[in-house]
Amino acid sequence: MHLYSWNVNGFRALCASGGWSWFKDVNADIVALQEVKAELTDVPEDQRSAPGYHVSWFAAAKKRGYSGVATFSRIQPLAVNFDLPQAPWQGEGRLIHLELPQFHFFNVYFPNGQMNEERLNYKLGYYDAFLRHAENLRKSKPIVVCGDFNTAHRPIDLARPKENEKYSGFLPIERAWLDRVIACGYVDTFRLLHGDLAGAYSWWSYRARARQTNTGWRIDYFFVSEELKDKVKNAWIDAAVGGSDHCPVGLELDF
Repeated sequence: MHLYSWNVNGFRALCASGGWSWFKDVNADIVALQEVKAELTDVPEDQRSAPGYHVSWFAAAKKRGYSGVATFSRIQPLAVNFDLPQAPWQGEGRLIHLELPQFHFFNVYFPNGQMNEERLNYKLGYYDAFLRHAENLRKSKPIVVCGDFNTAHRPIDLARPKENEKYSGFLPIERAWLDRVIACGYVDTFRLLHGDLAGAYSWWSYRARARQTNTGWRIDYFFVSEELKDKVKNAWIDAAVGGSDHCPVGLELDF
């Protein structure tokens, strides 16, 4: 089972550049997109549909053209849910949950806390609400969660840790939440297979030729609950794929 996650930073822009041809090339079982920035009705039918795939699209209700997630799945879901259960964390088009036969699958675009303290607190609250929700669902079957987490976990996960330790995205309190996720029994699949491989990033600023110099951050992840640890066969970062300031990340599970 091949799964991909990609923050496309605008689905319509990706299609206009020809970057969505990547979808046919990878021939994946599940593709999870974040920051699609579009209502489903804004996207031409030939771009938003895919023969053989169940398509779930969830746009932000509070602000048009903001955030938004989409999931393309060859595996027919038993159920599809949108948003977290609690009202404070709803309306921004951040989460699609597919209940699949073997596991619960989450595609999440976690909030960015860089704007101000209010948004940082929103991000931290969203983090906690998500983990509670995942842990509750985990009682019935394992969890796979992917997406843009908007936090680099350890110094090895960004090119300039010292320069960024006081900024949202690498704050101790944000990183501590990822520590808690791991303590709860979730596995960072890339680190599981690649250990402390340096220079492995999934996001680069558009400024200062960051991508060309690989001055990046690893903020896009696949986590699985430890019940699935032995099913993880491969995990990777497709850093050569353009079309966004993020690149796709992948996971292979063997059932």
